Amino acid sequence: MRAALATLLLGLAVAAPAWAGDLTVSLRTPAGKPVAEAVVMVAPQAGAPRGPIHFSWPYRMAQKDMTFVPFVLVVPVGADVSFPNLDPILHHVYSFSPAKTFELKLYGRDETRMVKFDKVGVVSVGCNIHDDMTGYIRVVDTPYAAKTNAQGEATIAGLPAGPASVTLWHPYQKTARGERVVAAAIPAAGVLRLAETVDLRPAPLKHGKY
Repeated sequence: MRAALATLLLGLAVAAPAWAGDLTVSLRTPAGKPVAEAVVMVAPQAGAPRGPIHFSWPYRMAQKDMTFVPFVLVVPVGADVSFPNLDPILHHVYSFSPAKTFELKLYGRDETRMVKFDKVGVVSVGCNIHDDMTGYIRVVDTPYAAKTNAQGEATIAGLPAGPASVTLWHPYQKTARGERVVAAAIPAAGVLRLAETVDLRPAPLKHGKY
């Protein structure tokens, strides 16, 4: 009996992935400028834990100073996202994206609307009154996702060790669907650091910071 139990425990230990590896991605343009607002998604060959996905940041895209804040929002599939209007003017928020089509008709300051995002994909958000307002929501079905900061860096912790595919997405990246995939080998302990170059097309209208 003890031998059988020991064999079972050993088999479970071998089958279980090591969840100690971290990945830090640094993205820059060919000119060396950091690429902020890029989404990094990791698909480990070992798979991901099942169950609801929760991120630490708010599922919220505000309208402030006639700009969507944040410019890019990452949410898990099934998330309810709030759209508060913090401007002293009316906004009319909408999207025609295949991943989510919706319309939030005119509403004013300190009012909020909610939308459920129930399909994986990219949702381009606009304002029907102010054409230069643009935002993006990336709906994901993995807990291994993050967005680059102002320094162009993103860290995803607790990845299972082994081969993985890393998807880099930015709405202005010069690739099909704005994304590309790179291979990585996640360590059983410590941090893997990836430095990648992302070529961006000029941003339209007021989003000229890229």
